[in-house]
Order: sequence, then C-alpha cells, then structure tokens
Amino acid sequence: MSLNARILVGLFVGTAAGLVAGGSGSAVGAWVGENIAGPAGRIWLRLLLVVVVPLVFSTLVLGVAGIGGLDRLGRLGVRTLMLFVSTTLLAAALGLLAAGALRPGSGIGPELRASLVDAFAEQSAPTVAAAGEGPGFGALVALIPANPLAAAARGDLIAFIAFTLLFAAALSRVPPDRARPFLDIMDAVARATMAMIGFAMWLAPAGVAGLAYAVTARLGVAIIAPIGAYVAMVLVGLAVYQFGVLGLLAAALGGRSPRVFYRAARVPMITAFSTASSAATLPTTIRAAEEELEIPREISGFVLPLGATLHMNGTAYFMAVTIVFLAQAFGVALDLPTQATIAGMTVLTAVSAAGIPSGALPMMVAVLVSVGVPGEAIGLILGVEPLLGMARTSTNVTGDLVAAAALSRAAPGDPPRRTDPSSG
Repeated sequence: MSLNARILVGLFVGTAAGLVAGGSGSAVGAWVGENIAGPAGRIWLRLLLVVVVPLVFSTLVLGVAGIGGLDRLGRLGVRTLMLFVSTTLLAAALGLLAAGALRPGSGIGPELRASLVDAFAEQSAPTVAAAGEGPGFGALVALIPANPLAAAARGDLIAFIAFTLLFAAALSRVPPDRARPFLDIMDAVARATMAMIGFAMWLAPAGVAGLAYAVTARLGVAIIAPIGAYVAMVLVGLAVYQFGVLGLLAAALGGRSPRVFYRAARVPMITAFSTASSAATLPTTIRAAEEELEIPREISGFVLPLGATLHMNGTAYFMAVTIVFLAQAFGVALDLPTQATIAGMTVLTAVSAAGIPSGALPMMVAVLVSVGVPGEAIGLILGVEPLLGMARTSTNVTGDLVAAAALSRAAPGDPPRRTDPSSG
C-alpha cells in the first residue's frame, strides 16, 4: 500500500474512532485520547517540527544563491508578494460574499449565544488578552531579531526568515569561490533534513491517526450541533477554494493540470490537515514541490518558507466568514465600507498569523473589536476551531504549492537556475 493510502487510512480510522469515543462519552475513550493517541500524534508532529529551522535556513540560502544577484532576488520577491496578496484578498472576498449572502449567524439567539460564550469564557481569555498585543510599529521592529537563534527557539519563524534572507543576500556579495564551501554545507544540510522527513513520514499513518482521534474524541458529535451552518459554510467554502479556485490557478498560472497538481500535493494536504500547522507541514511541502512537481530548488526554497508564514488563503477565508458570522450573531451591522475594511484587515492579519495551530485567533479578536464585536465573541467558535484549523491549513499549504508552481514559470529571459554544488 502506498504512503498516501496508508496516511488516508490512518486519518479515517483515527477520525472514526474518535467520533465514536466522543459520542459515547466513554471514560476509556477519553483516557486513550489523552494518554496514547494524543502523545503519539504529538511525537510525530515534533519529528516534523524539529527539521523546520535547519530546513528553512538551508533552503532559503540555497534558493537565494540559485536565484543569482540581488536584482533578480528583488524581482522574484516582488512577484511573490504580489501573488500572495492577490490570492489572499480573493479568498477573503469570497468569504465575505458567502457569509453575507447565507447569513449563518442570524440563527443564533441571545440565550444560545450567552451559553456558548460562558462555556468557553475561560478558554477564550488568553486569546482576548493576546489580541491586545496587536500589530503596530513594534511588529515591524520585531521582524529583525536581536538573536536569530532565540527567535528560532521560540518559534518566531517570520523573524528567523527575515534574518535568513538578510544573511543570504549578504552571502550573494561574497566571491563565489569563497561562498561555495558554505553552499556545499547547506546542500548537505538540506539533503539530511529531507532524509529525516522520510523517517517521519514512515510514521505518518500512526501520527495522523493519533492526532485525528485526539481532536474528534474531544469534540464528539457537538461539532455538528449548535453552529453547524457556520461550520458547514467554512468547510464547504474551503473545499471549493482548495479544489476549485486553486486548481484553476494551478492550470492557468502554474501550467499544471489539476489532476497532476493534486496528485503531487496529496501528502502535504493530508499532513497539513492532520497537524493544523503550515510550519510543521513545510518539510513535506518542499519535498512534494521538488520531487513531484519538479519545481526548481531556488524557487521552492524561496517561495515555500515565505508562504508558510505569509501566504494564508484558507486563513483569510476562515477569518472573513468568522468575523461576519460573529457580527451577525451579536447583531452588529456591517455596511459596505466596513466590509471592505474587513477584507483589507483580514489580509494583513492573515499574513501576520503564526503558522501554528490556532495562530490566527489573537489577530482575529483584534479585528472583531475594531468593527464593534466584543472580543469574548471568539468563545462561540472555540469548540469547533480545531477542526476548522485543520481544514484551513490544508488550503493554505495547497495555495503555497500553487504559488511556487506559478513563480517557477520564469519570465522570458530570466530562466531558472538550479543550485548544484557539483557544478562550478
């Protein structure tokens, strides 16, 4: 049985067993989730996370070196950011249109609203508090870490990537004969991390099953009860965007047929759904881009690490739908200028969100407060957010691969160049 099939089997078995355990309210089922399935899934997740820092550093350095001079790096960077912003804005606009037309929040009355908020009041308090640390000029300063190793240790991937790009740009000014030994080392590091990813993926079916069981056993059948319309809208909308819009973009911009593209993207999509973390999925995303889609290393090594932190199509759709849903639930009217503002703020906050499970929630609370919805409203969705986080992360990762495929089609006269230590 292929790895893809084994991972899917693990996902379905873990989900089904977790739903049975959660629906029955079995103490044994809860114990299994807390002491066996959950830890097994987290061990597998850490096997993926442990290679993220060396993988990001080595692939970005090799990618910038393969791109060439700073002028070509600048052109690729501009094209990358323009593509990221345009597709993220498209996802946010679709979310606003869907939620505005179907009005999923209009069915939540005051009594149900109060009970849901009370049920998750304690759980939502840290998220509301974190929203007070919203983006500002301090966030711009934080992009340049005083200690890049400390930034990597605390999971601040954006700051670590900023340092890596500065280092790689400086390395491009070093004479080639002096830079080559270091690039050879980086190539060895990249190859070693890919081998470690292979070890982790051998355990993927068990890890996926454990994570799926832990989430569904905790939620049980409640995920389809009080706010089922909202959950359905997010899941259906993400599926349409992921398998419809992104498939068309892969064909139009990336030159890959949807059938070829989605076959190559299966493992990253499943891994993203299981881990709910773009950062944890990055190793498998880079592997699929280079080995399955045959995207040049200098493109995948540059675009995909940036995409894991800056390109959040699924998060933008989720945030737009959620903000409108909560505004409707709390009776806050959103006129057209306010919705346009939400679209812009959603893009900015989606870009600022950490590529980790639930990383978008503090940013979303800040947007809610800015449009007149109480921050505590986030408690309405905390019970189902883990499931939605898994789905939107899969969409995020798929969008990253589409962007890499599109940008690999270099402009005429600007051919891609592979970084191969055996040459030159």
